[in-house]
Amino acid sequence: MNAWTKERDGARYAAWQSAFREALQAAARGNAVFPTRSKVPAIPSPHQRGHNCKGQCGQPGHGVYDATTVAADVRCLFELAPRADGYGIACGGRMIGLDLDRKNGVDGVAELNQLAAQHGFTVPRTLTVCTPSGGYHLWFTVPAGVTIPNSAGRLGPGIDVRGTGGYVVGPGSQGSGGQYVLHPALGEIEVLPAPAELIQLMLPKPIPRPVRQYAPTGDKATAALDGLVNVVLGAPAGTRNDRLYWAAAKAWAHVMDGHIAACDAEAALVEAAVRRGLAEAEAQRTIASARRTTAGAP
Repeated sequence: MNAWTKERDGARYAAWQSAFREALQAAARGNAVFPTRSKVPAIPSPHQRGHNCKGQCGQPGHGVYDATTVAADVRCLFELAPRADGYGIACGGRMIGLDLDRKNGVDGVAELNQLAAQHGFTVPRTLTVCTPSGGYHLWFTVPAGVTIPNSAGRLGPGIDVRGTGGYVVGPGSQGSGGQYVLHPALGEIEVLPAPAELIQLMLPKPIPRPVRQYAPTGDKATAALDGLVNVVLGAPAGTRNDRLYWAAAKAWAHVMDGHIAACDAEAALVEAAVRRGLAEAEAQRTIASARRTTAGAP
């Protein structure tokens, strides 16, 4: 009797069959799935520890990055995981999950309700999976183009966010402490949109960066830069970007000659462009383009 046949004996094979069947049904509904054992990926990685491959090598064993909605591929993955007793559902894109723990004195449900009260939103009655430890997985959709990162405890104790590169364990899976099941009072209901206020809380906070401001000094060394700033400030409508590029090219030439500091040139021109109505990011791209052209000139 080979190893695969042994794995198919008794309760273990029954758990495998159940997980495979549930995973196929989930894939048919459009959820990308992969096999798990005790809620972690069931196929061993083909790489040494510390690798950063996310499936680019073409081999299975990359956890959530193996996830697929193609039935034949789901079967192949489960054939490689004879000890699987569950399946994961990939998050990211339009679907995210909230993992609410209720153990060890932590109550993620209470924390989420507190967040809702503080920020003025209602937690929708969306598809909910009960976890073996007494917690819940809440499934939500987010608007197209919104990327929600994974986080653990950032929203509050007992609240983990499963976003891009994360996954939730599918209902019908086995965990070390029991089974993941659909909430008995809700059943298999629609996955609802996450409230806008909750989405804002889940998004990473922008990192503030200091804004350098340029102040003309009147020194001879900066007289040329003062003139270039005035060129940008006086640009007629429709010529702002062209004037900025011209001024930036001249400024970078002065930088290369050692007459002006690079940071002063960039700060002065960005500030002038923004005052003239250009977006800061657009101004920075134009100035960077002029710098590359000037540096590459013979």
